[in-house]
Amino acid sequence: MQTLTVTVEVINRRQRENHEIIKHHPLTFLAEPSGKAERNIKIMAIKVIAQRREVKLGKNPGKKFVIRPDLYSPIQEKKVFAEAATHSGISAGVIKAAWDAAGEVIRTWATEGHSIPLPGLGTMRFGVRSKAVENLEDVKTGLITVRRIIFTPNVEVKDELKNTSIQITCLDEDGNVLKRVTSGDSGDIEDPENTQPSDGGGNQNTQPSGDVPGEGD
Repeated sequence: MQTLTVTVEVINRRQRENHEIIKHHPLTFLAEPSGKAERNIKIMAIKVIAQRREVKLGKNPGKKFVIRPDLYSPIQEKKVFAEAATHSGISAGVIKAAWDAAGEVIRTWATEGHSIPLPGLGTMRFGVRSKAVENLEDVKTGLITVRRIIFTPNVEVKDELKNTSIQITCLDEDGNVLKRVTSGDSGDIEDPENTQPSDGGGNQNTQPSGDVPGEGD
């Protein structure tokens, strides 16, 4: 199989009408021997590590493979704005200014108790965890155990996660690679508003629990 690099033209709506080209992007194609090309724009996978180590807690202590995330280096903010500028045709400075303004609005409305839409991502709101008491005189601010930031992804984000493969690298105690496998899990997604995961399409297995006082989950 051969790898071919081609250039595509990215234009916005106004420039499409005027037939103006604003950006050239190289994309990778995988060419079969027959000459047929398959577009290979996004190949993504979540990478995790399963390392064998001594587990001393639990009902069955001993050496077990324990999964942990394969941490990536954080992406800088300016790179996010630069990438968004490439996709939209709007300058990174304008995008940053708009995003900063939106962030201020979101913070203000969230502190007023609103559930705020995050375009393209989902919703965010503030909440609390608290204890439950029987008597009215026992109701006081000390019942609140922790404040929460609750992000609820939209269906598109859930589907993106559900359809993304998970690659597992198995290591021994010394960090030597034993094998690599791709997870065959069902793709169920945990929802912050529920005690059970969703199926990735927005369908929940239980009713929302919300911030019911005394739950503490």
